[in-house]
This record gives sequence, C-alpha cells and structure tokens, in this order.
Amino acid sequence: RRLVALQIKDAIKYLEKNLPDLQKMSVAYLPLGTADELKSQIIDLALDRAFLMDPLPTDEASFKRRVDEGRGRLTLIAGEISRMVLAVLLEYATAVRKIKDNKNAVEAVADCQAQLQRLMPKRFVATTPYASLAHLPRYLKAIVLRLDKWRSDPSRDALKLTQLRPLEAQYLRRLIEQKGQTDARLDEYRWLLEELRVS
Repeated sequence: RRLVALQIKDAIKYLEKNLPDLQKMSVAYLPLGTADELKSQIIDLALDRAFLMDPLPTDEASFKRRVDEGRGRLTLIAGEISRMVLAVLLEYATAVRKIKDNKNAVEAVADCQAQLQRLMPKRFVATTPYASLAHLPRYLKAIVLRLDKWRSDPSRDALKLTQLRPLEAQYLRRLIEQKGQTDARLDEYRWLLEELRVS
C-alpha cells in the first residue's frame, strides 16, 4: 500500500481534500475518533480496493500496470466507500441515541451495547471485511428495531436472548482458542450471528 501511495501522491492529496461528506461523517464519528483517523481509514481501504486485489504484483512491470489500472478507479472507489461509511455512521448515531433512551430495558440494553462495541470499534472501516461493511447499517438498524419491539414484549426479547447467548459464548470461546490466528469459517460464523440477531 505504501509503495502504491508513493506513486500516486497527487491522487491521494486530491482525495484527502475531496472525500464526499467528510464533514458529516466526522461529526457522526466523533464518539469513536477524529476526522483524520476516519479519513486515513477510508483512503487506505480505497487503496486496497483499487490496487491490492489478489494476486499482488510480483515484479516492476506488473506493479506499474497495476498502478496505471487502479489510478482511474481510485476516486470512484473512495466515493463508494465514503457513501457506505456515511450510511453506517448515521445508523450508528441512531443506535447510540436509542440505547441511551431505553435505560429501563437493562438486559437488552447491555446486550445491545456489547453488540455495538463489537460492530463499531474505532477502526471499524479498516477491520470490518468489505462485504460485511455494506451490511453494518442493517445490523445497526436492527438494534433500534429490537429496542422498539422490547417495549411491547420484553419477555419475547428475553427468550430470544437466551437462545442466542450459548451460540455467542461458543464463538467467543473459539476466538480465544485461536489466539489471534485468522479462521475464515469462524469469521463467517461471527457474521452469521449478526444475521441471526437481525432475524
């Protein structure tokens, strides 16, 4: 990524000044970090998507070809990522407000807060797999809907939570056993748990 960035300094400078909706995103990102931290994550992801798809170049000629091919796509990709991140951050702000407004739903709120922390770490743009990044708004919207539904039927929420907890505990146990090693099937399971929460 650094090698590519050195080749396209002008394009990166342009992006830093012209990321769409950066002001709006930065305001929503404030509880997590600074505008510069968010901007660098978006630009890094755009570089990865434009230039670093597998297979990576292995010699000078293929590297130059990759830089030439990616240069034309970079601004478009960065714009697409920015739109996605803005959608995520707007839903995040709504979920945070909803959690604050539902203090009486103690167990559900505690579970939603833990879910929110898992979904939205400070470096969520960099650490969330790209395919899952597009689904974050839906997962965050589900938190809001869940807390709305809790009012009409708290016992149903409690029942669903008791069904979910053993599955989540199993995932967390396995994650600890992995000791930082990546496991594609475990990652898939993690996102399937989010789908289960939505349903």
